[in-house]
Amino acid sequence: MAVYSGRLLLVAAALYLLFWVLGKLWSILLPVVLGLLIATVLWPATRFLRKHRWPPALAASTVLLAAVAIFVGIIAAIAPSVADQVTELSDAATSALQDVQEWLQGPPFNFGEDQIGNAVDSVINSIQNNAQNIAGYALTGASVVGNSLLNLVLALVLVFFFLKDGPRWVPWLSAQTGPRVARHVAALSYKSWATLSEFIRQQALVGFIDAFFIGLGLWILGVPLVIPLAVLTFFGGFVPIIGAVVAGAFAVLIALVSNGFTTALIVLGIVLLVQQIEGNILQPIIQGRGFNLHAAVVILAVTAGSSLAGIIGAFLSVPVAALIAVIYRYARDEIDGRSPEVEDDGTRARVTGDVGGAEVVHEQVAAPADPPDRNPRG
Repeated sequence: MAVYSGRLLLVAAALYLLFWVLGKLWSILLPVVLGLLIATVLWPATRFLRKHRWPPALAASTVLLAAVAIFVGIIAAIAPSVADQVTELSDAATSALQDVQEWLQGPPFNFGEDQIGNAVDSVINSIQNNAQNIAGYALTGASVVGNSLLNLVLALVLVFFFLKDGPRWVPWLSAQTGPRVARHVAALSYKSWATLSEFIRQQALVGFIDAFFIGLGLWILGVPLVIPLAVLTFFGGFVPIIGAVVAGAFAVLIALVSNGFTTALIVLGIVLLVQQIEGNILQPIIQGRGFNLHAAVVILAVTAGSSLAGIIGAFLSVPVAALIAVIYRYARDEIDGRSPEVEDDGTRARVTGDVGGAEVVHEQVAAPADPPDRNPRG
């Protein structure tokens, strides 16, 4: 018991030191992680161009610029509709404030105009007294936005290099680790890349389902800005918890301002229903099947990630859990003598080539022999 307890303490200390180092380097690791996730989306198009004899740099730059242009085009297409309805929404907001004032003056509150004016004045005085704190919060928010934009720009630069030089990574790493470990490094690298790609596809599917059904509900109820709200819901699906809450709050607020209290309650019910179905049923099932993880494992991973690292932890918890599962299954199969990288025809993928390129060939391997009989008298 003491021996195993000592080993457990050593493992716990090593994990604590690893996470401490990762925390210190997080400002560098975050753009790398974002770049890898974006690269998984853009790699199929880049691979298609490379197969048609496009130079790697040209293929990577073309796909990256096309993706940025599509994103900017979506924003530009939404902006006119938002600008056209801003005036209507502002007029509706003014009318809604007047309705709230009249509602407060009637039963059961029966507030007079003086009482409402005093309440408004107290709110204004409170804001003025806390102007310094509010300015500090605004400055902090602006700093966060600036850091986020900087990380995004750095991630896009890294995406170009990932798309251009990505296939060189596995041969280079295999060459550094030696021939005995090279096949394990190659297999785990390809499996990890496939896991990250699957994560992005599943998140996009879940975000699309949320955007479709919430947008359909807003369109049926006649709420303005349906397309911008649907797009916001789709992108909010990539940020667990906070993204869905912010997108839903915007939808309810616009419904309240434009269509009234009853429509806002209906929109709130639709948003809560869709998010509950997506968060508790749909997302665990989809991600569990895509990552070969049980739904309970997915839920526990998201809970642990959000408690340890907030929004980013919740966002990265599922792919991290999937990568841990990939490593565990690979190690288990290797220990049991079941090489998972052996194909059905009895060949094993082997990575060859130098840092200038990658080539995957297949070599014939013998089936794993039965374990020796440990009982010589048997």
